[in-house]
Order: sequence, then structure tokens, then C-alpha cells
Amino acid sequence: MKKVLVFGTFDVVHQGHLNFFDQAKKLGDLNIVIARDVNVKKVKGQTPHHSEKIRKAQIVKLKIADKVYLGNLANPYKIISKIKPDIIALGYDQTSFTKDLPVELKNRKLKIKIVRLKPFKPDQYKSSKIKKAGRT
Repeated sequence: MKKVLVFGTFDVVHQGHLNFFDQAKKLGDLNIVIARDVNVKKVKGQTPHHSEKIRKAQIVKLKIADKVYLGNLANPYKIISKIKPDIIALGYDQTSFTKDLPVELKNRKLKIKIVRLKPFKPDQYKSSKIKKAGRT
């Protein structure tokens, strides 16, 4: 079975995330990387509502992933070298660390297929919209 990697903050897990995980799981064994609090702050300008430990525990509790990891503190691409997935599945709107991803993979001599998954009701299930609505 192929090894599939997804990564994200997953601060407020909603139906969009669950659909994302389901789509990725259909591609192979699902490995989920949870963004570290410090990296979320750097990228989004604010700390997540839930700590990285809580976010990881929430994902583990879903029992959808074959493995769940916390990302690397210093270099978010290092975890990819550790896991060595066959496929990296990106969310339809995922932009953090994706622009340079093909170059980073090539530099690490990793031949990994990158796929972009389909949105699931993005007008309703998007983390930023859910947080603004106060549904945390």
C-alpha cells in the first residue's frame, strides 16, 4: 500500500477536514503531520486556539490516520524526509510550504507524487470562516 502524507494545523476539525482525510485515505496509508504551534504563529501570525498536543490528540482520536506526527520545529520539510511518503496530498486551498515543495523534494532526492484534493463545501467548511463565526 502507498504511504500518503497530509499536513496542516487542524485547529478546529470540521467536515471539510474529515472529507480531506477521507480523500487522502483512499490513496493509501494515511500519515498526518500536525503543524507545530511556533510554525503556525510564523505562518498565520497567531497561535492556534488549541495547542499542538491537543490538536494531535484530537486527530489520533478520530482513528482515521495510520500515523500522526508533530511537524519539525526548525524545518517543516524535514518530516517529509523522515516519513518518505509515496504521495503528498494537499488541500484545495493549501498554500503554506507548498510553493517550494517540488524543489525541496528534488533537493532531498525524494520522488513523491503531489496531488491536490477536491474541496468539500468550501463556502461552509473552511477553518477561517468557522473561526470567524465562533464555532470553535
